[in-house]
Amino acid sequence: MADGEPTRIMMGANESTIKGYPHASISSRGAFDWTLQKIVRFNISGFKLLFLHVQVPDEDGQSLSSRCVLTTWTAYRRNRDKARGLHLLEYFVNRCHAIGISCEAWIKKGDPKEIICHEVKRVQPDFLVVGRRGLGPFQRVFVGTVSEFCSKHAECPVLTIKRPAYPRTLSMTDPPEFQAL
Repeated sequence: MADGEPTRIMMGANESTIKGYPHASISSRGAFDWTLQKIVRFNISGFKLLFLHVQVPDEDGQSLSSRCVLTTWTAYRRNRDKARGLHLLEYFVNRCHAIGISCEAWIKKGDPKEIICHEVKRVQPDFLVVGRRGLGPFQRVFVGTVSEFCSKHAECPVLTIKRPAYPRTLSMTDPPEFQAL
């Protein structure tokens, strides 16, 4: 990094698992808020945030003939997924613009673990910040975690922010996912 260039922080942004809410997950928002409070603080010109949202492609397992019937439905879902991804990233970009911090955001499709590590290699951020849901050891065996994979395989330092055990103070502008906690 040349003198005077901002520190580039890549952040994984994922969608809430609560159906029907195209909002950032608690883990993503927590990691973002923590990064702003503990790293960026008042030095907004010293950092550039890079947001990556990875969408997992649908794997229908449908036969070719049934896929022809579902072409319109598939196109609808593809457009819906793109819109949801843009809405998700819009939250982070708008927050950055509101406080004056430079940022970029983009969407990729594939396995989140693999795509994040590929994008780290391509973009070469100074470090990667990912949120962690706090799965127990039993759940991790079956599900695996993106944060764990990235900490082992990403070609840059990785900072994993654990989701808080208790909800933060909520405001009326929080999405319903947060208000329900």
